[in-house]
Amino acid sequence: MSGRSNHWLPRARPLPPGRGQTIAILDIGSCKICCLIARLRPQRPESELAGRTHSIEVVGVGHQRATGVKRGAITDMEQAERAVRLAVDAAERMAGVTVESVLVNVSSGRLESDHYAARVTVSGDSVSDTDIHRVLEAGRTHTVQPDRVVLHSLPIAFSLDQAGGISDPRGMVGRELGIDMHLVTAQAAPVRNLVLCVERSHLHVEAVVASPYAAGLAALTADELELGSACIDMGGGTTTFGVFAYGRFVCADAIAIGGHHVTMDLARGLSTSIEAAERIKTLYGSAIGSGLDHRDMISVPMVGEGDYPGANQVPRSVVTEIIRPRVEEILELVRDRLRATPFSALAGQRAVLTGGASQLPGVTDLAERITGLQVRMGRPLGVSGLPESGRGPAFATTVGLLVYPQLAGIERHDRSGGRLGAATAGDGYFARVGNWIRESF
Repeated sequence: MSGRSNHWLPRARPLPPGRGQTIAILDIGSCKICCLIARLRPQRPESELAGRTHSIEVVGVGHQRATGVKRGAITDMEQAERAVRLAVDAAERMAGVTVESVLVNVSSGRLESDHYAARVTVSGDSVSDTDIHRVLEAGRTHTVQPDRVVLHSLPIAFSLDQAGGISDPRGMVGRELGIDMHLVTAQAAPVRNLVLCVERSHLHVEAVVASPYAAGLAALTADELELGSACIDMGGGTTTFGVFAYGRFVCADAIAIGGHHVTMDLARGLSTSIEAAERIKTLYGSAIGSGLDHRDMISVPMVGEGDYPGANQVPRSVVTEIIRPRVEEILELVRDRLRATPFSALAGQRAVLTGGASQLPGVTDLAERITGLQVRMGRPLGVSGLPESGRGPAFATTVGLLVYPQLAGIERHDRSGGRLGAATAGDGYFARVGNWIRESF
């Protein structure tokens, strides 16, 4: 079963060059559902952020507590649909527009990366657009497992007669044109239910974007994209990571553990409610303790006894002792998965943390100790109009969905289900690929 047979999966159409557009995105996470409406305006090519052809101004924001969602997957269609409707309605009221279509992220479905190479014989004396379309088509028609779907099929590099590092082979002389492709796949059932939930809210899904891809687009600087970096997105129900190098997205993976598991550990360890455990984590939680933590006492309400002072007093050090093992487990799993990939060396000893769970004090220091990488906190870059609460690492994936349409032409998809036509990406396609692809591995 190839990626093409999944005709229900929408494919993004790239932004028209030199034209503005209003778009809407929907970030469906395990803890929050957020809708952003933004105006994208063309900007000069010498922008500081790589690949950004348009400036982004957020004009509408709506968010709701996630219900009917667990680990990024839909578990209750009715509840999830209601939360989506409320989030979109709030953004529409703020922006003064009506949303008809959205871009959606996905972090569930066991994200995986596959890499393929394809070659075709050049039909004429030199490489033409037809030859490029043929090799791109061949690169994305590899067989995947029957229960999986292709989210992204990204070209890594072109080659001509096995000579790699070619960004634009048009007009070059050769006999065999090749391409290396990065395919991001996910389990089909969670993705299909996600799309169905949005469509039941009377919205058309423009594209489904892998969360680690979106987080990297929002939080990584141009130098980090070029020199290589890992982007670790610590969400509520899942932790995903992606590797970027030479301006390309080259690897993705995910583990089904996130910040909500820390909350559940606190609720069980302190014998308190989930809501109280979340508040304690937010106000007093830390991944690394201090020498005075045993003196600071925290009021912990017991389950069923309500919230009142003096319910139960525990030292702050107990909270840290519960939090730290779970955070260490998450970071160790990410480290092991990252080292197991053939692209770990391309990360360049750098990592950027995003996601709500990364905001716990001490997570950055603990990540440096465990992964052995230089780690910084990542925040959305190059976006105006965001409220103060939306400028933190928890909204990196949300903002990355706004950046994605500017780069969608690299995937060379159209709405008809994958046919590669010259009108799909426009004349700016090879200029963007030239920025992303400079040399082969």
